[in-house]
Amino acid sequence: MRCPFCKGLEDKVVDSRLAEGGQAIRRRRECLTCGRRYTTFERGETVGLRISKRSGESEPFDRQKVVAGLVKACKNRPVTVAQIDAVTDEIEDSLRAQGSDGIPSSEVGLAILDKLRDLDDVAYVRFASVYKDFQELTDFEKEVGLLLLKRTPPKQGLRE
Repeated sequence: MRCPFCKGLEDKVVDSRLAEGGQAIRRRRECLTCGRRYTTFERGETVGLRISKRSGESEPFDRQKVVAGLVKACKNRPVTVAQIDAVTDEIEDSLRAQGSDGIPSSEVGLAILDKLRDLDDVAYVRFASVYKDFQELTDFEKEVGLLLLKRTPPKQGLRE
């Protein structure tokens, strides 16, 4: 493992522990060249998911693309890195549970939207505006209206 600071190849493991509910190992490392510490995660290799793009191409599932999209949507919002990792894990697990080869990219986008709806309303609208390619202000109004309908409990009845 190269040191992210000095690019040195020599390091030592200072601490190891289970992470992500036992799905990964978190290792604290110290570079023997510059002395700085950094964290790495090791995950077991699993059967590769294939994502079918709109263009017809197929590519391997890239967890970092999901994380990057969530980070952009949640920028300056009260969402922690741990929450983003948990949402990414849930999305990846649900895609793997399907067991199909060639999952449509649209399904990944919808899964992200579904999780963001529960996590943070503003992040949801940000992601939806890019994913659904909003062109006009009315697109935002419509999406916020749908979001509010799902958040507002139905009225019990009118009083006379």
